[in-house]
Amino acid sequence: MNYEILSAFILATSALAISPGPDNIFVLTQSIANGTKYGLSTTAGLISGCIVHTTLLAFGVSALIKENDRVFFIIKLFGAIYLLFLAYKVYRSKAHITIADTEIPKKSLGQLYRQGFTMNVLNPKVTVFFLAFFPGFLFSEDLNTVIQFYVLGLLFMIVTFFIFSSIALLSGAIAAQIKKHSGIEVFLKWLQIVVFIGIALFLLFSDN
Repeated sequence: MNYEILSAFILATSALAISPGPDNIFVLTQSIANGTKYGLSTTAGLISGCIVHTTLLAFGVSALIKENDRVFFIIKLFGAIYLLFLAYKVYRSKAHITIADTEIPKKSLGQLYRQGFTMNVLNPKVTVFFLAFFPGFLFSEDLNTVIQFYVLGLLFMIVTFFIFSSIALLSGAIAAQIKKHSGIEVFLKWLQIVVFIGIALFLLFSDN
């Protein structure tokens, strides 16, 4: 078992979870508008959806990897290209985080959980991202690949839940800092670019 690969995966996941995206911005706006527990409910829904994507990845990709090493290389190559494409998209976008000041319709905790879950499960980009991200971080030559994908999925969910929950708990302070310091937006934009390129290079040049 390669703990260095697992550590790199946790670090990359943390950087991705901190970087602005539709999910953590949604958590932030719900927390600001309705309160912390509503942000936490949204977070729980979003993270629960990751179980579905992890399962699809574990049983789908594992079968392909077992059949052919060349197929595994193609999957990793696809992942690297897709992550470089995401880095380019972020580079072309404006370094701006929109936090709505208008009143957001209030929903129950259950409704927000279901909305978060549905947002995640029905988003094909999440499936593609998991396919691009996870295979390069398989950490053992002996452990079954299905189990490895579930371990990576569990780590991804734990790290993301912790960071998204922190965003919900600190939503007021975070929003104030973003509005006060425009440099934060630029920093987070370049953090995304560096992380995407870094993971892509890792996928291309890693031995596993």
